[in-house]
This record gives sequence, C-alpha cells and structure tokens, in this order.
Amino acid sequence: MDLYHPSEEFVARANVPRGDAHRQLMERAESDPEGFWGDLAESELHWFRKWDRVLDDAEAPFYRWFTGGRTNMSYNCLDRHCQTWRKNRAAIVWEGEPGEQRVLTYQELLRSVQRFASVLKSRGYGAGDRAILYMPMVPELPVAMLACARLGITHSVVFAGFSAEALKTRILDLEAGVVITADGGWRRGKVVPLKPAVDEALEECPSVRNVIVYRRVGNEVEMKAGRDAWWHDVDAGASEECPAAELDAEHPLYVLYTSGTTGKPKGIVHTTGGYQLQVSMAMRWVFDIKDEDTYWCAADVGWVTGHSYIVYGPLLVGTTTVMYEGAPDFPEPDRFWRIADKYKVNVFYTSPTAIRAFIKFGEDYPGRHDLSSLRLLGSVGEPINPSAWEWYHRVIGGGRCPIVDTWWQTETGSIMVSPLPGSTPLKPGSGTFALPGIDADVVDMEGNSVPPGGEGYLVVRKPWPSMFRTLWGDPGRFIQTYWSQIPGIYFVGDAARRDEDGYLWVLGRVDDVMNVSGHRLSTAELESTLVRHDSVAEAAVVGMPDELTGQAVIAFVTPIQGYDPTDELAAELREWVAQQIGKFARPKQIRFSDALPKTRSGKIMRRLLREIVTTQTVSGDITTLEDLSVINRLGAQQDEE
Repeated sequence: MDLYHPSEEFVARANVPRGDAHRQLMERAESDPEGFWGDLAESELHWFRKWDRVLDDAEAPFYRWFTGGRTNMSYNCLDRHCQTWRKNRAAIVWEGEPGEQRVLTYQELLRSVQRFASVLKSRGYGAGDRAILYMPMVPELPVAMLACARLGITHSVVFAGFSAEALKTRILDLEAGVVITADGGWRRGKVVPLKPAVDEALEECPSVRNVIVYRRVGNEVEMKAGRDAWWHDVDAGASEECPAAELDAEHPLYVLYTSGTTGKPKGIVHTTGGYQLQVSMAMRWVFDIKDEDTYWCAADVGWVTGHSYIVYGPLLVGTTTVMYEGAPDFPEPDRFWRIADKYKVNVFYTSPTAIRAFIKFGEDYPGRHDLSSLRLLGSVGEPINPSAWEWYHRVIGGGRCPIVDTWWQTETGSIMVSPLPGSTPLKPGSGTFALPGIDADVVDMEGNSVPPGGEGYLVVRKPWPSMFRTLWGDPGRFIQTYWSQIPGIYFVGDAARRDEDGYLWVLGRVDDVMNVSGHRLSTAELESTLVRHDSVAEAAVVGMPDELTGQAVIAFVTPIQGYDPTDELAAELREWVAQQIGKFARPKQIRFSDALPKTRSGKIMRRLLREIVTTQTVSGDITTLEDLSVINRLGAQQDEE
C-alpha cells in the first residue's frame, strides 16, 4: 500500500513536525506520563488552584485527574482569551439552513454567556444542579453550555432529533431542574418542532422547575405560566457580570447519554480538568491549529464530537469554529462546499458516511467551489474505507491536504488514535498510531498483545485525562461493561488489527465481526471491498443466520449515479467480493438502496439493517435517524422478496 507523506511546506509549519520534535514528545509521554500531562496542564490552561496530584488511581477504575485543582471550562474557553488580542477574534461563525449568518467574537460570546449564566443564577441554579439542553444547531446552544459550565451546572445536551419519550428518559435519569430549548429548528427546509416534545416529556418530570425557550423559527408554541420563559425576555435585563465558579477538577461538566439500543441509555459522565486538557491537546496535535485558522467540524453538538470539537476544543485553543444548522445536501448537494468556500475554511472534519454520500453525488458539486483554503482534512465516526479516503484526499483536498483519520468514543471524550499530520506517513483506512500519552493495544481475550499482522480487541491499558469517570447513577454497570472483560484494562468493544508496520486498523464493533464457515470477517473489510468497485458509492454489511455457514453476508449497496441496480450488477458485485477476499466471503444477497439508514451525525445504523434481515421488523430506537423513510423503503423491499 502506498504511503502518503505530508508536504515539506506542511511539515515546516506543523505543530509537531517529523523528526526530533515528534520523537521527544512520544518518549516523554511514555517515560513519565504524569509529568507529561502535568506540564501540559500547567502551560495550556488556567487554574485557580494548582492540583495536589496529577493522577489518583487508589479507587481504580474510578480514576481521578488533577485532584485538588480548581478550574473552570467557561473561563478557559472565554475569559482568558478576552485578556489578549483574541478578544476581537471571531469565536463562532454560524450559518442557518435558510442562509442567515452570524459572527460572535470572543468578547461578544463572553457577554452572552455571562448574561445567560446570570439568568440561571437568578433562578437559583448553581454547582450540583443539572440542566437539559434540547436545541437546534444555533449559537445559543454553546452559549447555554458555557453558561452552565460557568456556574458548575452539570448539563446534558439531548440531540434535537430525539422524541419526547427519549427526552423524558434523560430528564428523569438526570433529575434535571431546568430545560433549555427552542420553539424549533430548520431541517431540509422544514420546521422541526421542539417545544411540543418538551411539553409532552414534562408531563412526567416533576424535577423540572423552569423551561427557557429560544425563538428560532417563530412557530406558535404553548407557554406554561410560572414555568416557561422566552430566552429573549429573560436575557434582555440580565447582568453581563457573572464570575466563573472555581470548580474542582473532578466536577462533572456534562453527562451525554448513549442511544440506539432498546435498553436504558447510559449516562456517560465527563469531568472538567482532565477533559479540557486532552481536547485542547488534540486541537493542537491532531488538527494542527494555527492562530489564523478557520476550523469546521461538520457534526452536531448533540453528539460527543460536537461537544469536544465544535464547542469546547476549538474555544479552548482560541480558534474560530464554524457551526452550520442544517443538512449537508440542502438545498443542493454542494452546501458543505459552498460553506467551506464562503468562510475560507482551513481545517475540515466530517464522517466517512458523509464522504461516501458526497461520492455518490459526484465530483461536479465540489468542483463548483474554490476549496484551496483547505490545508487539513479529518474523518470521524467509524473506519473510513481506503477508496473513500483517496477520493476525499484527491477531490476535496486537491491532493495536498493530509487526512487525520481519528478513532475515539463518547466514553474516551477525546481523540485517542490519529495521525499527527506533520509527522505521520498515512495509510488510507488506518488510524495509524495512538496519540502521545495514550496506551492503546490490540489483544486477545487474556489481555496478551497480538503479534504484528494479527487481529484482536482494541483496548486502552492506562488511564487518560479525558476518560469518562462513571455512568450516571450506575457505577456497577460502568465496571461490568467496560472494565470486567479483561480486568484492569479498558475494553473498547472494537475489533482491530495491527499491521506489520505497527499501524492500527479498527475493524468495527466486536458484534460487527461475522463468522462465515469458520472465517472471521469484519463488516469494515467487506464494506471497503464493495466500495472499491467502480459502481458503488456506499455499502453496509450485516450477518444473517445461515444453517450451512453459520452466518451469511447480506450487503446493502447504494450505486453511484449512472449505474442501474440490476441483477447483473448484483452478480458482478458478489463475484467481486469473492475475487478480492475469497469465495467464502461472497455475499449471499446484494440489496440495492438509494440510501442507507443513518443518524444525523452520519453513522450507519447497522443494527436496524440486521433487524430487517433477521426479523423483518424494526423494533429498536429509531429516533436518531436522519430520514425515517429509508427504513420504510427497505422494509417494503423486504416484503417484495
């Protein structure tokens, strides 16, 4: 496989260039991890009181970082920058789906945050209280997050696509006192109402005393006297002086609930000190942020990617972060490229599924726009197949932009495996290596490292600063789910391979590894093979029980425009997989679809495809789906067969 090296021009300006700088960084992190993280915490962040100890592992796996230290996320994101030249720099550049534009400087953002913090404080909320944020992608969402962080209110952002029932479940589990929402938001030219879902949820949520509603779309909503208030009304007379609380480093910053299964969502708890340090360093190491950069993470704040790399990470390092409210292909499939061109984006971070959708639309759409400002591209959410990587590199990056293919989780809080773009030669489809200070390994079920070229389970052997601390209200489940598979080691739940050069290849969730006639096949490998065929824009593979082979491969395929979904093409694709991997991997069925079921963050929901092929029904949570009609079309296709 060809290696892609950064250009000499990129290396010359890189935050971590290849050679001595890279080697010294890795050696220091490995030889003295506590000293390594402690020095960075001191140089990168403001502390009201320095910590007594960098890492306390006395009650492992309930690790504590920077114990005794006192700090504040909102202060580090805003106040300290406003004491420098950055006060007049753009903090947030926002575009609404209908086309409105707003720019908030660091000074303006700090004033907005202090006003909203004053509103919350005047209603009696402070450290120890909890807030639910259920909002569209508007600047007021990070304002609310930072206001909560300023006071020590532990917040939980609930993705605006969730149902009233899902919202209720989270409010009840967190016992939130305040809900911050909006009348609605825009998605594909239509209003997505939010306040009615809040009203329905709150019929069974006695802990909520206040609801604050931001007016975004102007639709009629009911307001309950004594409980509900309009954002603009309470904001109008609020004080712009609200000092940041001096919080313990281990103070819970936010709780983010996982979703997608029929069981109770898990409340992932992230704290303040270690989390803000590691997301800061990822901005510098992985995204190579420069003072002049405009940075865009095209995710949703409702997911961890949005927390870490739309809001907190970019603001911690004082860069300009772009926010976009709507769909990537509305009103046309060039919306992302129009935004990148308009705001002269330098660093762009999106998901492999979004990239594959762009491939399906063709090269004409990005070709309409000047993307020469881009200097670095990123990928997040799931493994990126090599052909999509190469398209992204060639068409979007013009062959000049390194791609940082990042692996991390809601639970890890920050990027764990990624190239350092100024020093790591790239292999399309590989996350390359663990970042400095991260001890990732590929092991068997006894915890032994697999030899080069072997496959096993991805684990993290040592604690890391941005790690989640527990599951909200359920420490037993925290230990059972993450720390009991291989005692003393964080069990990621992903299968992985380390190649002969030491590069890491994440193969997907452990339950996405199929056993076909005794052969272990990863969905990532099969999907990557299908997408290498000239006719395929996107593919998702699931296993179906088979009496003869144990499991049979069922492939859902979206053809590139210009290719008809015929029986002949299906036969050609089945044979292609057999040639590329082996006859044992030949899909039993190829099912064509114009779209695959995805969340709004761009992840393919393979669980739903698995339900369709095994039970002919979908019974799990589908509230995060971008387009519910996809499931209906796939179900109708199933009925026809």
